[in-house]
Amino acid sequence: MNKLWMTAIFCTLLSACATYDPIMDTSGRSGTFQTSKAEETTNDQQHCKLLAKENSSFFGNIISWIESPEAETKQTTIHRKCLTNRGHSVLN
Repeated sequence: MNKLWMTAIFCTLLSACATYDPIMDTSGRSGTFQTSKAEETTNDQQHCKLLAKENSSFFGNIISWIESPEAETKQTTIHRKCLTNRGHSVLN
């Protein structure tokens, strides 16, 4: 019974670490475009978050976190790349 509780606590703490809330510079251009491409910040945030969630798994996130030099999950990497490709300047 003790192992069950420890596993439940570990999984709960690990899932809390998997949330990613990017910091975006919403002022001006991202530096790579002549005009501002990041017009729909909220819409892009929601789409990228859903896309990252659908294309990552719990165990895939753990493996990616262990292998990543920056200790990032697969979901975080997908989320950041999606926002960057949509023209947003992601700071973290």
